[in-house]
Amino acid sequence: MPLRIRKLPVFRGYPVPFFVDYLENGEPEFRAMDPSKYRRCHREGLCWVCGEPLGKYLAFVIGPMCAVNRITSELPNHRECAEWSVKACPFLSMPKARYRDAGRPDGFKEPTGVCLDRNPGVALIWITRSYSLFPAQHGNAGYLVNLGYPEEILAFCEGRKATHEEIMHSIDTGIPLLRDASINAGEPAESLVELNKKYDEVKVLIERVA
Repeated sequence: MPLRIRKLPVFRGYPVPFFVDYLENGEPEFRAMDPSKYRRCHREGLCWVCGEPLGKYLAFVIGPMCAVNRITSELPNHRECAEWSVKACPFLSMPKARYRDAGRPDGFKEPTGVCLDRNPGVALIWITRSYSLFPAQHGNAGYLVNLGYPEEILAFCEGRKATHEEIMHSIDTGIPLLRDASINAGEPAESLVELNKKYDEVKVLIERVA
């Protein structure tokens, strides 16, 4: 566990990431993001997980579909915080895990953007020097992240280094869902052409996954 993670508050044996929102009873709701912390992380250049200042390299924890369209909803982390997350988070480290819908607090909102209802089985760490925010057109009001070109990409499955076959299986099984989401959202036909182009681009990037 990185030193930055050891500094975080602990709830029932689990470190509570910086971005987590809290319920009225004072307990953390690990499935919910605190909007004020989102703004702070972006404005002050803070790590999404530990809340400490970032350096020039920004590590985004994403699914393979986010690598295809280079869009995500969460802000960057330190590399070591990102690696700890993909190994410690049950959803990211266990391919059969699902997000819990039961017991959601009052006022709970779905994440910004179009979310695919699946566990991709593979978690990527997209390391870049840049990103930008843009207003989301679908889902709840908010912002999404345009990922900068990757300096390095790491891939994990079940808490270990993912194989090339596992990464491509996750991408190939997710692409049809991404196409369906584009069609259902009423996006123009050109969007599907662009998606196919991005698919070809990400296959080249995956060849050099560390």
